[in-house]
Amino acid sequence: MPSLTLTAVSKRFDSVQVLDAVSLSIADGAFLALLGPSGCGKTTLLRLIAGLEVPDGGEIRFDEQVVAGRTAFVPPERRRIGMVFQSYALWPTMSVRGNIEFGLKVAGLASAERAARIDEVLEVVGLRGLGDRRPHELSGGQRQRVALARSLATRPKLILLDEPLANLDAHLREAMLAEFRRIHSLTGATFVFVTHDQDEAMAVATHVAVMDRGRLQQIGTPEDLYRRPASPMVARFIGRGRTLPVRVVKADGGRNRVMLGQQLLDLPGQAPVGHGWLSFHASDLKRVPEGGELKTELVGQVFQNGAFLSHCMPTEIDGDVVSLPLSERLKPSTPVELTFTGGWVIGDGQRACDAGVTRRVETAA
Repeated sequence: MPSLTLTAVSKRFDSVQVLDAVSLSIADGAFLALLGPSGCGKTTLLRLIAGLEVPDGGEIRFDEQVVAGRTAFVPPERRRIGMVFQSYALWPTMSVRGNIEFGLKVAGLASAERAARIDEVLEVVGLRGLGDRRPHELSGGQRQRVALARSLATRPKLILLDEPLANLDAHLREAMLAEFRRIHSLTGATFVFVTHDQDEAMAVATHVAVMDRGRLQQIGTPEDLYRRPASPMVARFIGRGRTLPVRVVKADGGRNRVMLGQQLLDLPGQAPVGHGWLSFHASDLKRVPEGGELKTELVGQVFQNGAFLSHCMPTEIDGDVVSLPLSERLKPSTPVELTFTGGWVIGDGQRACDAGVTRRVETAA
């Protein structure tokens, strides 16, 4: 299985810049999720990796082989990739075995080897004994496994998954995420998975690349993105995070001293002196009787997961509503003082990879 490297990859459709100098590198055997809101360019990036689109600029490499660039373009059928689509794309008149065998016939494998490969991948995806069924006789999750088995049978260099769980209900999505993790661990294949659902990405991927408006904002482990966002967009997008404007007065060795309104806080971060943002999640907030660093007023509560999810508006600084679970129901407009038990400071407008710097991630242990 290959490492995958993209260097300053760009793509434009008519007057729209869909991808803008995207650079990243992932190691052999990684499970990378391309994550972002609709229209951010993640599916276009997957199609470029697959060879279904040609980049306007930049270069794509599998290991040391250039598969797309200024002087080379390797067509999809020669890239040794497997692709699983949202629609499954199964032949309805063929059995499970027939759907898997089709690509093996095209590849010129002998009958005995085809049969062995089919038995092998049916075992891997948990469909042993269902080879003679037609797609309409299978559940949605089983059809998804057939599509994955068909891709695995050709022993591709990369497995590309384009929102493969979008057509499944919540229960089946959860089950298939567990299957993807199991199959990735079992095969050691390199997976690239497109999704707009961050819960899916965080649950299954070893590394996540967050995209927004055609640019790569950050790539890292799920923990990196949650605890150490590199931009305000990532901070707000991952884990329903929040940001508040701060002024960084001192930056020293991964620690920042910041002014939040009139409050002076010492927090971890990577921001230079100047305007910045304090990023945090509900778990980083604690209500205190008095002396809180953030003065707020309750605007509403919802009972959720055994607690009252409380939405509070800052009253002494300009900021958005912050939310945290509280153990009691309060009247609207009740003053709520909060202190920070965690958080991460980022620079104002700081973006990952804006200078075209390639970020490399290694396979998780």
